[in-house]
Amino acid sequence: MDDELQSALGTALESALEKAGDAVTLAPVSTANAHIFGLIAALGVVMALVYLPLRLFLTLTTRSRRLRLLQRIRRLREELGQSVAAPE
Repeated sequence: MDDELQSALGTALESALEKAGDAVTLAPVSTANAHIFGLIAALGVVMALVYLPLRLFLTLTTRSRRLRLLQRIRRLREELGQSVAAPE
């Protein structure tokens, strides 16, 4: 059974290779497509190298601003609470 399967696959592969012949050679159009693909891939890498640090920086600064704002609100609440409680 294994020998039959192996021989069937072998003959199918041989016939496919005979039909393909020289059609596998690279045409100038495909090399141009490869250059365009490489260019787009390089631009994607450059965009990622610019975007990731920028996004990280903006996220960290936004978080620090929010934290400072929350701390300021807490201080103001404490000051208001103390000033309201003192006159009574």
